[in-house]
Amino acid sequence: MISKFDSLFAGHTDLDNCGYDGTPINARRYSNAHLATSLSKAEAMAKMMDANGYDTFWMAEHHFQREGTECIPNALMMALHLTHKTRNLRFGCGFNIAPMWHPLRLAEDYAMADILSGGRITFGVGRGYHTREVETFGAPLIDQAANRELFEEQIEIIFKAFHSDSFSHKGKYYTLPARVPYRGYDLEDLTLVPRPLRQPVECWQPIQGGTMRAFDFMARYGIQGVLGGGSSEGGAMHRMIVDWQTAHAAIGKELKLGERLAIGYHFMIAETREKAMQQVAKYYEENMKMFGELRLVRALTDEQIAAMRDPKLARTVKLPGIEEAEASGGFLCGPPELIIEKLKAVERAYPGLERVNMSMPVGVPLNMWLEQHERLAKEVMPAFKGSATRKPSSAAKPAMAK
Repeated sequence: MISKFDSLFAGHTDLDNCGYDGTPINARRYSNAHLATSLSKAEAMAKMMDANGYDTFWMAEHHFQREGTECIPNALMMALHLTHKTRNLRFGCGFNIAPMWHPLRLAEDYAMADILSGGRITFGVGRGYHTREVETFGAPLIDQAANRELFEEQIEIIFKAFHSDSFSHKGKYYTLPARVPYRGYDLEDLTLVPRPLRQPVECWQPIQGGTMRAFDFMARYGIQGVLGGGSSEGGAMHRMIVDWQTAHAAIGKELKLGERLAIGYHFMIAETREKAMQQVAKYYEENMKMFGELRLVRALTDEQIAAMRDPKLARTVKLPGIEEAEASGGFLCGPPELIIEKLKAVERAYPGLERVNMSMPVGVPLNMWLEQHERLAKEVMPAFKGSATRKPSSAAKPAMAK
């Protein structure tokens, strides 16, 4: 039963001239002052969500995006700052890109954030999808097999560090600790100092391809998954949810359909479906220009991706539009009662689902983001039991002050 409403902000600035007819994504350039507005936007969003009963505000780690699209390079630092600006809202790392970190530095940083925030920051990991980011930090991404192999070894190390009084590790990429003499003895193990207070550590990971290998890995480590509602095309989302349940059953964990998952949707509230789609169309298109180029929209052809780089060609190759996204169920458009109806249908289909992530596409200006999320809180969330009645908890107070 849906009881938790979240939102994801990947860190976009307010973008001008959006849509297929607008500025090509690679031609965008913004001043440092403008790029830094992503941080003040996140603060304004967090304060609004905190005042309106949302559960978790997720932020993504990204680097070098001079185009203004994903401009928060350290989600943990941003989340910790925002816990000091809010009272009850939780903050999620959606996601820390493990291949760009040393796993022990990531584990240490999260442990500090967990303690200093009083348990209000949720851990999350991903493999990455920007070659400019991951490969620049010296990790593989073009070689997907190597990327997954590195990521899986890093997660093994992180979970050892989180949950063990002391640990060691020897793998393909890491030998921990370094085999050196130390103060009169040979070093054989390490202790993470400090370790997170909340044990076991809650961890989330995005689901893209939805392979059984990935599901088996996540089930083994107790990692929860975030699905995009756009995967509903062709029944892909349902297949992934069933396969997720199957992977857990294989290790003796019986889950209801949708349990230990979150489903993400884009949305726009207006008096009619048509008006909502009209208002959001250019931002949907900007989102496609951003993510289609990165091969995250599997249905796009090479010709379509190339055409999105040129506004003169974009309308000649039948690019996906907001109408298709709305029809597929990944983008919820219309009056509040229609959005409630669609979410209630999802709730009936997946009785184990507790969390939905209601977000907006790249480029949506701050004023629209705030207005839409406030409407969602007041006109949609009350229809779902417990969603807007979260009480302040002891976790809202810094643990070190107890």
